[in-house]
Amino acid sequence: MSRFWSATVRALQPYVPGEQPKLPNLVKLNTNENPYGPSPRALAALRGELGEASGENLRLYPDPESSRLREAIAAFFGKLAPKQIFIGNGSDEVLAHAFLALLKHDLPILFPDITYSFYPVYCRLYDIDFQTVPLDDNFALRVADYSRPNGGIIFPNPNAPTGRALQLKDVEALLKANPDSVVIVDEAYIDFGGESAVTLVNHYPNLLVVHTFSKSRSLAGLRVGFAVGHADLIDALQRVKNSFNSYPLDRLASVGATAAIEDREWFEQTRQAVIRTRTAMTRDLEALGFEVLPSAANFVFARHPIHDAEKSALALRQRGIIVRHFKLPRIEQFLRITVGTDEQCAALVAALREILRA
Repeated sequence: MSRFWSATVRALQPYVPGEQPKLPNLVKLNTNENPYGPSPRALAALRGELGEASGENLRLYPDPESSRLREAIAAFFGKLAPKQIFIGNGSDEVLAHAFLALLKHDLPILFPDITYSFYPVYCRLYDIDFQTVPLDDNFALRVADYSRPNGGIIFPNPNAPTGRALQLKDVEALLKANPDSVVIVDEAYIDFGGESAVTLVNHYPNLLVVHTFSKSRSLAGLRVGFAVGHADLIDALQRVKNSFNSYPLDRLASVGATAAIEDREWFEQTRQAVIRTRTAMTRDLEALGFEVLPSAANFVFARHPIHDAEKSALALRQRGIIVRHFKLPRIEQFLRITVGTDEQCAALVAALREILRA
């Protein structure tokens, strides 16, 4: 710990990202990356931007408003205007700006006790008071638990790392119960089975919905995220962004993301493939005795009644398969397993069958 560190940095407990090991022949099921490649149209657009003629443009700053991408996102959802969309360098940056712009108030903000572990990190970074709200015994969010004074509410839907989704009618009930608080719905995994709250944006000025291109668009390497909400909320995010980094999205990321969201056919094809594989993998894990929580994401959350999760994760790793294990209260016996290709999931199940028999 350096003597030059600020008091804020000394107190931080940074977010720990999923491991990115460089091992040969690895079956990587730990960070919820899409097993299928990006849209061919996105790849073609990126190659064009890097061509001899357009490559000259890289000496110029990108559009600080990401106007073309905002228009494409508005067109994808329909009944939205570009002014209702905010673009950031990955959804984590969008969330970080939202915490500072919309959730820093006198009252504590609320989020589930088992959720995306970046939320408490942002709170400590920005000195935001917070309270965690326990999920029920089935790891589901109870809307009634959020009917208390608060400075804002945030939760992933589907939740991470559990994968459970809240129905749209319940999201709306939560919004109605908290008209004076901003409610942020983090929909990183919504395209794999849930109902998006984007359809509610024009009816609730306190709703902000956050999306990413990392999961269902297979563009984790480009770092593109966005938020959808009332123009007043978007303006608050813009004010923070322009006080931090006026050019968060580079030219390549903007071009690739625009092409990706315009390729509806590839999006539908690949997300349906993930959903089918998730169903098959869930069935196979249950046949091995695992309890698998209902998942609307591109991962499953599973535990075995007899076999220790940490030991199982280590045994899988020794066989060249990595999954995510969280040493946290209530979920220390669960494994979070990304939905890979059919072949990757078959290798996982075969390895687990061998481990359980040992």
